[in-house]
Amino acid sequence: MTKFSVVATSSLLAIALPGFALAEGDPAAGADKFKRQCTVCHVVVDPDGTVISGRKARTGPNLYGVVGATMGTQEDFRYGKSMEEAGEEGYTFTEENFTAYVQDPTGFLSELLDDKRARSKMAFRVKTPEDAADIYAFLAQHGADAE
Repeated sequence: MTKFSVVATSSLLAIALPGFALAEGDPAAGADKFKRQCTVCHVVVDPDGTVISGRKARTGPNLYGVVGATMGTQEDFRYGKSMEEAGEEGYTFTEENFTAYVQDPTGFLSELLDDKRARSKMAFRVKTPEDAADIYAFLAQHGADAE
């Protein structure tokens, strides 16, 4: 079973079984993991300019509001072709998509778009599903839906 198949199956189970809980991360642990693993390239800065986490690094986009956002659509950031295509097809950063993407960005996009030539500009990989879930839980606290 491919990673994308697992994501799709998990999503269907979550819809079909309302009591079914997907792996939930620890936001406090996620804040620490984000600081250690992600701030070389990313920041979390709210619309008022308050820096929640990170430095002035802008290799990657600001991740404020990434949870639930359409992939590849943040203004003022130049995404790769494959990430833009994922956004044009309507894919969003759900917990399942986010955690799969950060663990294998190019592999995720390749499977999502059914294109072996799809590539991600993000070279870093979060090593474990637990780290990915924790980082997602941290980011879920910072966005339009969390305010």
